[in-house]
Amino acid sequence: MTRNYTHPTPSRLALTLTATTFLIATSVYGATVAVAADGPSVPPGTEAKPSAPVEVDANDPDLKLPDGATLAEPKVLDIKQVVEDQSGDERREDTNSDVKFALQAEVLFGKDSAKLSAKAKSRIAEIAEEIKAQNATKVRVFGFTDNLGSSAHGDVLSRKRANAVHGVLEDELHDSDITYEVRGYGEQYPIADNSTEAGRKKNRRVEVSFPRVEN
Repeated sequence: MTRNYTHPTPSRLALTLTATTFLIATSVYGATVAVAADGPSVPPGTEAKPSAPVEVDANDPDLKLPDGATLAEPKVLDIKQVVEDQSGDERREDTNSDVKFALQAEVLFGKDSAKLSAKAKSRIAEIAEEIKAQNATKVRVFGFTDNLGSSAHGDVLSRKRANAVHGVLEDELHDSDITYEVRGYGEQYPIADNSTEAGRKKNRRVEVSFPRVEN
């Protein structure tokens, strides 16, 4: 089931929010279209398939708790909310426990470069404000590339880009209590299909994530 919400955001871009477990509904010029969530698909043969209800024998001993056993404590399932601008250049994901910003490399850097633009620094400063608002003390900055070029080059470039974003965050936050985890993963962990330019663009990104403040 997919539900659409309106979500305020500090970004200057027009954003559309959708909260979903399996699908993301993207609003484009007033039309809502359900599309598959980004990320790796499920293994072959494990896809959900419609089928007739299975008859259940309520008296089956395998459905009863053994003597002395108790049910586990109830648990709130993690719900992911996704905010993405229409161009796909910027994405925010909120779960019950974390906040993640994903910025496409083209928004931050020139081609095959790790030098940040002035516009990019301004956007990272906005993310720093959100980190302050969440009182986060651990921040992860991960860089990623597409699969073009050598794997070794992608590893180096993605780490340099993560370092550049990390440097701006440190300058903005000036907080010695915050620890950073900075890594470059190169072409590992793609979120889209590397066989198309649109997919490769999504994979060329820097992600900044941190824990949400507990209410």
